[in-house]
Amino acid sequence: MSEYDEVRPPEPARRRRRGPRRPGGGRPGGRRGEELMVPEAAFTSYYDKPIVKAPPWGHEIPAYLFLGGVAGGSGLLAAGAQLTGRSLLRRNARLSAMAAVGLGGVALVADLGKPSRFYNMLRTFKVTSPMSVGSWILTAFAGGLTVATGAEVDRLTGARLPLGPLRPLMRALEGPAGLEAAVFAAPLAGYTAVLLADTAVPTWNATHRDLPFVFVSSASLASAGLAMVTTPVHEAGPARTLALLGVVGDVVAMKAMERRMDPVAAEPLHHGHAGTMLRWSERLAVVGALGTLAGGRRRPVAVAAGLALMGASALTRFGVFEAGIHSTKDPRYVIEPQRRRLAARRAAGETGDSIITAG
Repeated sequence: MSEYDEVRPPEPARRRRRGPRRPGGGRPGGRRGEELMVPEAAFTSYYDKPIVKAPPWGHEIPAYLFLGGVAGGSGLLAAGAQLTGRSLLRRNARLSAMAAVGLGGVALVADLGKPSRFYNMLRTFKVTSPMSVGSWILTAFAGGLTVATGAEVDRLTGARLPLGPLRPLMRALEGPAGLEAAVFAAPLAGYTAVLLADTAVPTWNATHRDLPFVFVSSASLASAGLAMVTTPVHEAGPARTLALLGVVGDVVAMKAMERRMDPVAAEPLHHGHAGTMLRWSERLAVVGALGTLAGGRRRPVAVAAGLALMGASALTRFGVFEAGIHSTKDPRYVIEPQRRRLAARRAAGETGDSIITAG
C-alpha cells in the first residue's frame, strides 16, 4: 500500500462467466485455454560451456587402447603356446605382441607430444594413479617380451644377429621372460579401462564396475583373431578357444554394463557414431564366433573370422571412447545422474554428507 492508493478509483467488480468448460481448459466461444507461464526446464550451463571438460585426446588414444589389448592377449597366447609346445603359435603371438607394443608406444608418444614425457611418468610409482601404474605395467610387459621376441627373431635369421656372448644368456632367459610377460598381459589389457573410468567424463565414470571386463574380453577377440590370421589352423586351436570365450565375455559384459549404468549416462553408447560402432562391434563378434565354430579349421574361413573379431575389438574401443567424449558436451549427462544419486542417498538415510543435508 502507498499514499496514492487512497485516491485511486475503485475497480469495477468482475463478472464470473458461467458455462461448461471445454476439455482443454477454455470456455465456449473460441477463447483459448490457459498457457504455461514457465517453459519446460532445459539443462544449460554458464555461457553454454560444458560442465565437464572433455579430455584433449585424439584418435591416437583409442588406437593405443586397441593395440594394448592386442599385445596383452597375444602375450597370454604366446605363454600358453610355450607351455604346450606349439612353436608356430608361440612365435607368431610373440611377434604380434611386440608389433602391437611398438605401434601402441608410437600412438602414446604422439599423444604426449614427445618421448621424454613417457620417461617422466616412470620417475615415480603412484598406486592411486591408473596412468602411473599402467606405465609400469607396460614397461614390465615390454621388458620380458623383448627378450622372448629377440630369441624368436634370432632363430628366424639363423642366429645372425650380432649378439655375441649374449646369445646363450638370451636363450636361457627366453622361457622365464615369456612367462613374465604373460603375468602382466591381463593387467595391460585391462588397465586402460580403469584409466577411462577414473575420469569425470559421465559415461566413462558410469562404467567403472564393468568396463575392465569389457576391455579384457575385447582384447581376447583381437589377439585370438590375429592369431587365427597369422597361424596355420593345426596350431591355432587355443586361439579359436580364446576367441569363443572372448565373444561370450564381450557380449555378456557389455549387456551387463549397460544394464547397471544410469540410463541417461548410457545413452551415448546407443546414439550417434558411438552407437553405430558398438552395434557393428556386436555383429562382427557374432559373425566371427559363427565362422570360428563352423569353419575355423579351414584356412580361408579362419582368416575371415579372425578379421571380423579384430574389427569387433577395434570398434568396441573406439565406440566407448567416442561415447565418453560425446557425454561431456551435454550438461544433461552430468546433472541427471547426479540428481538420481543424490535422491538415492537421501532415500537410504545417509546423513554424513554436506550435499545431502544441505537445504
